[in-house]
Amino acid sequence: MSSVTLSEVTQMSLKDLPMDNWMAHLPDALWDIPLSNLSIPGSHNAITYCLDKNDHSPVDLTQPDMLKKLDKYMKPLIRPFVYKWAITQESSVREQLDCGVRYCDLRIAHRPNDSSSDLYFYHGVYTTITVETVLKEITAWLDVHPKEIVVLSFSHFLGLSQDLHALLISTIKSVFNSRLCPKMELVTLRNLWSLGYQVIVSYEHNVANCHRELWFHIPYWWANKCKAEELIEEFEHRKQLGRPGGFFVTGINLTEDLKYICSHPTESLKDMVMSTYPTLLDWVRKQKPGPNTGSLNIIAGDFVSESQFIPTVIALNENLLGRSTR
Repeated sequence: MSSVTLSEVTQMSLKDLPMDNWMAHLPDALWDIPLSNLSIPGSHNAITYCLDKNDHSPVDLTQPDMLKKLDKYMKPLIRPFVYKWAITQESSVREQLDCGVRYCDLRIAHRPNDSSSDLYFYHGVYTTITVETVLKEITAWLDVHPKEIVVLSFSHFLGLSQDLHALLISTIKSVFNSRLCPKMELVTLRNLWSLGYQVIVSYEHNVANCHRELWFHIPYWWANKCKAEELIEEFEHRKQLGRPGGFFVTGINLTEDLKYICSHPTESLKDMVMSTYPTLLDWVRKQKPGPNTGSLNIIAGDFVSESQFIPTVIALNENLLGRSTR
């Protein structure tokens, strides 16, 4: 594990901190700033590195009827396209955390016609790995990173009954136990460290009202654009209207449409994302965290471990130290 002294931290750019322990190595001037005013790197659709490639696995129920029919009758032709545009991360959740991700976008589903109570993730198709398995991987990672804080956003529940919601919430509480941070006003690194909290769970369902351990849904700014310039224009407009209070996410994830896919038949989502990262990161470098109008908080993207996205987002916290980012 990397070790950095306090004097070294005051001299170095925050982008050079050890990514697996970057929160633990932040300057103490940032320890009392609310986490909702820090710049935090996040992973959009974090669990898509393990999509089920079994021919018997259906596409998820949110997909258009036409795609479902084509997939049913022309699976060998259609399914490769689905995978190319459904995978948003290629690194495991543990690898993402090691790279510095501290916010995970988790989309939960129960497979249709599944008699078990197992829950999975989904994006186009369902994952092979269960929700409980991923949560246990996260808590095992936290065991050896006691000063790192993760924000987990559970949303887009597909096919979950009230009983399955109850089971999921029970699993969350059981796996994270005393690490779960209840709803509270003061959420700073210093305060969370002193109380032993490491996990903030937001839950996009009204059942969150009944559980003090579940935070309300964290707003996610989604531009729904396939071009970097249009995404940036959309977010600049939203910034003028003011940031939400508390945690919120700016998703620099691009969204392909049918026209784009048809005009780029040999490409994939990764090709589109990686070709636009230089433009997107140039924009990210100009952003500032904090409470002011136009400030950003969590910034999430695709294929986050394969570019300078994460250190770039972390370095924005230098603005809170009176430094300009480099």
